[in-house]
Amino acid sequence: MALGAALANWPGKEAAASAVTAPVERLYDALLEVMKRGPATPFAQRFDMLAPVIDQVFDLPTILQVSVGPRWSSLSPDEQAALLDAYRRYTVSTYVANFDSYSGQRFEVLPEVRKVGRDQVVQSRIIPANGPPRVLDYAVRQAGGAWKIVDVLVDGSISRVAVQRSDFRSLVSSGGTAALLTSLRRKTADLQGGAS
Repeated sequence: MALGAALANWPGKEAAASAVTAPVERLYDALLEVMKRGPATPFAQRFDMLAPVIDQVFDLPTILQVSVGPRWSSLSPDEQAALLDAYRRYTVSTYVANFDSYSGQRFEVLPEVRKVGRDQVVQSRIIPANGPPRVLDYAVRQAGGAWKIVDVLVDGSISRVAVQRSDFRSLVSSGGTAALLTSLRRKTADLQGGAS
């Protein structure tokens, strides 16, 4: 019993968990900074603040490849690069648009992680100044020697990648790469509200 308790509190376990939760914590730190800047700071400037962090904490190439599905491997390198660029701009713009003001909200990353398949799931909550918290979990996976986010689970269960996969595959099936590119660019422009 004493040995079990000692192992449960072993510092190495906490260090491993903190390495897994680090990308989520880094994302939230950056989002808070962008939120506190608010609409008084031009969209493009907030985009530039957040983009390097999104690049660092998300495995965007993997997310995009999974979302496009089997057709990804048949795309030319130029098509893949154009889609990745458009998807990156869309992802960053989504975060800038959705986290655009600060009114006392805080983010809480729970220290316990759970294993689901080959991923680790980091649990978190967005706690508003008033009202109930919102649960957001992040599936993270090792990529290039670092933990990176590969999915966001809204309310702990609704996979953003699964929803996106349905949309993306439908667009590629009906109109090819051009249809997906056009959709991503249009959505990005809408999110930016005409900002460049």
